[in-house]
Amino acid sequence: MEYNCLVKVKTSVTLPEDLLADIDQVDSNRSSFIERASRAYLAQMEKARRDEKDLALINANAERLNREAADVLEYQGLP
Repeated sequence: MEYNCLVKVKTSVTLPEDLLADIDQVDSNRSSFIERASRAYLAQMEKARRDEKDLALINANAERLNREAADVLEYQGLP
């Protein structure tokens, strides 16, 4: 099944008046703004999850990676 990004589902969201006023200052199409903001936030969360996973891998292998780096520097005659 192919995903069609044009398919929209109507929903209801309750937001504070001041937030709606701020959104209206930026974009007259609230749905479009909220969709973009939601996608950006989800992408940010996914990146943070990947970064955390990468950091755990680096930390798990730090000792070996540091030894390899030291070997390369020694081979090149660098301190």
